[in-house]
Amino acid sequence: MAISDNTVKLLWGRAAGTCSNPICRTDLTVLLEDGRGFNVGEMAHVIASSPNGPRGVGTGGSDEYENLVLLCPTCHRTVDKAPAGTYPVSMLHQWKQDHESSIRSNGTALKFQSVAELKIYVARLLYENKVLWSSFGPQSLVAQADPGSNMYEVWVLRKLDTIVPNNTKIINAVEANITLLNSTETASFFHFKIHAQAFERHQYTRLDTYPMFPAEFEKAMLS
Repeated sequence: MAISDNTVKLLWGRAAGTCSNPICRTDLTVLLEDGRGFNVGEMAHVIASSPNGPRGVGTGGSDEYENLVLLCPTCHRTVDKAPAGTYPVSMLHQWKQDHESSIRSNGTALKFQSVAELKIYVARLLYENKVLWSSFGPQSLVAQADPGSNMYEVWVLRKLDTIVPNNTKIINAVEANITLLNSTETASFFHFKIHAQAFERHQYTRLDTYPMFPAEFEKAMLS
């Protein structure tokens, strides 16, 4: 079986498009000067799909998410070419677990002294998301000028490796400092949280519809 598109997206998104090796963390999307981009990440099998492959056992490992770890080409080659036992199954699972946990918890430890500081942090992440949407999204100038370009592929990756993690950072940071917000700001945040969680699910399993980005949240964070 080939690795499914949903599995690729899940692995890429949960690793935020970076190598899972704790001493690497290389960004796995390459953007060229002309606006084109490509993915250099590799879906490495923890247990090789072949019984005779690296860390191979029995009838071989599956192509499912649980048996894959996102690595850069160099780390993938190093892990698979190293002497047996150098990178055991337990180590690769731990790399993946620790990396994905760090992505999901990013922002939870932030403590701001004022609502102004919190808003500056959130506004920067919202601005990055907006710039990515305007640069690579379906309504971007480059996408409209050349519908046959690979902008759609770049946009899919940017949603998974930057926008979804940025939304997670925003949710974690606001929840850790929510007492700084007034009731109106808090309400707009909860609308954003509902949107962000549905947006992420939509990337992995297409939803017929989901709540759009609440403009009132952006307005509240920029005020």
